Amino acid sequence: MSERQKRVLIVDDEEDLTWTLSKKLSKDSDKFELTCVNSGREAMEVLNQLPFDLVITDVRMPEVSGLDLLVKVKDLYPSTKVIIMTAYGSSDVQKVANERGCFRYIEKPFEINELRELILDGITEKRGFNGKVSDFQLSDIIQLNCLGRLTSALQISCENEKGIIYFQEGNIVHAETDFQEGESAFYRIMSWKGGEFVVLRNQIPEKESISKGWQSLLLESLRRVDENSDLAKKEAEREKRKRQRRIQQMLQKLYKSEGIEHVFMHTKAGFPLFYQGKLTDRKEVISELGNFVSVLLGNVLKNSKFLKGQQLDFWELRFQRRVVLMQRIPDQDAYLTVIGNEHINTGFIRLEIKKNLPNLITLL
Repeated sequence: MSERQKRVLIVDDEEDLTWTLSKKLSKDSDKFELTCVNSGREAMEVLNQLPFDLVITDVRMPEVSGLDLLVKVKDLYPSTKVIIMTAYGSSDVQKVANERGCFRYIEKPFEINELRELILDGITEKRGFNGKVSDFQLSDIIQLNCLGRLTSALQISCENEKGIIYFQEGNIVHAETDFQEGESAFYRIMSWKGGEFVVLRNQIPEKESISKGWQSLLLESLRRVDENSDLAKKEAEREKRKRQRRIQQMLQKLYKSEGIEHVFMHTKAGFPLFYQGKLTDRKEVISELGNFVSVLLGNVLKNSKFLKGQQLDFWELRFQRRVVLMQRIPDQDAYLTVIGNEHINTGFIRLEIKKNLPNLITLL
């Protein structure tokens, strides 16, 4: 079966222009089949009926603008390339068009041969591969562009942020994010932990804001990432110690209550998390206490299943000379166990545990 002829759709509300283009480009009928319409609405109707390889659209049109048509085409027919043409050339229009997936951008007035070359470039099958690359560092992609001496743009998105890096013959010449440009934008992009990227060939920026060599830029970005990483680790460690001190303060307040001997936070398996009590300097005995409460907890949980009581939240055991209270910390593998003598005020302890429970959930 022979391959179908390429189809090109031109969209412009100026009927004189579409008529002229259809006549001028008719000699290329052996290379592509040309259709001209005069509104974005007509363009969508035609696209819904036939597949097109290339759409060339004016920006300013009634009802559906060229930029809106670009979005709809890339959404419904992602393999169809779009060329934007306008008499109102501006960097803002070009930037928006590029962000929305525009293949090329041409300003009016233009030579018919200039448009013809763009059309032939757009419908010509390129040798090579399309696809996605996973688990690559952004620096690797940048080096590929630089070592290949490419003229291109690298669009990067990370969560709610977007950025773009421009290359000219392998040199990094410009970078932008939502709020920065130049070297600061490049370093901002390089600090992102992950995301998605798209390489756009033959894209030239409106300005050049970077003159430093790409090797120096990458080295500086790596240095900044390492520096920020060290600062983040130190900050995380400070925050962790701060949370631990607050937990110990809560447990110490419980321990100072009359009759309390041990205030112990532990996992279901009895692994010690925090401790306040008589055994502070005796880690091996605290470990034995962990084994004891683990066995005790395991037996209680078995009885809970037998009684069909579902999740155990709180329980209290009272012996002649000892009282044991245990509170499960919701959404954590953690329990708070309070052990005291017969003089313990269990009502006060229950109120204190209930009062501190939300803070313990947050701090763990």
